[in-house]
Amino acid sequence: MLEKGNRANTLHGILLIALFSFAAFYIAEIPVVRRLSFSPLIVGIVLGMLYANSLRNRLPETWVPGIRFCTKQVLRWGIVLYGFRLTLAQVAAVGVPAVVVDLIVVTVTILGGVLLGRLLKIDRDTALMTSTGSAICGAAAVLGAEPVVKCEGYKTAIAVSTVVIFGTLSMFLYPVMYRTGMLNGMTDTEVAVYTGSTLHEVAHVAGAGNAMDPTDALGIAGTATITKMIRVMLLAPVLVIMGFVLAGRRKESGGETGKRRIAVPWFAFGFIGIIGLNSLLQSLCGVETVREIPLNGTIEYVDTFMLTMAMTALGTETSLDKFRQAGARPFVLAGLLYVWLVAGGYFVTKYVVGML
Repeated sequence: MLEKGNRANTLHGILLIALFSFAAFYIAEIPVVRRLSFSPLIVGIVLGMLYANSLRNRLPETWVPGIRFCTKQVLRWGIVLYGFRLTLAQVAAVGVPAVVVDLIVVTVTILGGVLLGRLLKIDRDTALMTSTGSAICGAAAVLGAEPVVKCEGYKTAIAVSTVVIFGTLSMFLYPVMYRTGMLNGMTDTEVAVYTGSTLHEVAHVAGAGNAMDPTDALGIAGTATITKMIRVMLLAPVLVIMGFVLAGRRKESGGETGKRRIAVPWFAFGFIGIIGLNSLLQSLCGVETVREIPLNGTIEYVDTFMLTMAMTALGTETSLDKFRQAGARPFVLAGLLYVWLVAGGYFVTKYVVGML
């Protein structure tokens, strides 16, 4: 990708995406955008899509390798560094009930999404990407799955769009449900686990949790975020399992000949390794939160910028024509998964937390 002779043109493509990403960070700080909890990642893909549908044809083809570099290598390193946001201590802090609820929600959402995708006659890649985003952590999960599924960029963008729409809706819906008494049948702990295990993005969970419990006096905001982080940790094992399953299917369909090649997402193991390292650093530094670990805030900022670059690059590969080709079915799928998360997640949380 950065071979000698083509290095300058590739760097031009990377620089273009970096400039868009800087703009995304600036826009994300605008008060109205911040109130909507639109992260730089979401702003980045929107900017990329605007570019794709306006000035994309004027981009020199020699710059394209730089854009693809951002959607591949930069993305993988961004997922690895995402582990600096998490620690194993977070799992112990909320206990077994949150882990069990997260496992049920993630498993049923992915498997149910793939099955619904078949019934709706949606292509397998789009259904799998949409289900993974709904199941784990929204856009970040879709980005993590992209190198494993190996689908076209526009399918990734469609999956991201669906989780952004329904995740943002949830961020406003859950506080309304809480304030109007619709969640009175739950304890504060159950409300927190329910919120963390069913909302799409980490930002959505934080926004909803703070709206319900601004000072965290009831423990809703903190426990909801921790429950969500446990769900994020499930990204690595899900990607590994996904790699083995997809490799087997490609072999059966004749997509590969000779020795079977398993698409093991090695960056997922790096993600797990970083979580372990972060846990060790937290212990050695004797701090209560990961943000207090020296340089952790800087690393998180760099990581967010790298993921924003990846999202922006994917956006530049996505035109409205490709959305039209996909039709409304992916959004119907995401809507059905959303109903399951809101309604099914409620009963799963009540049952599991009540039993354990």
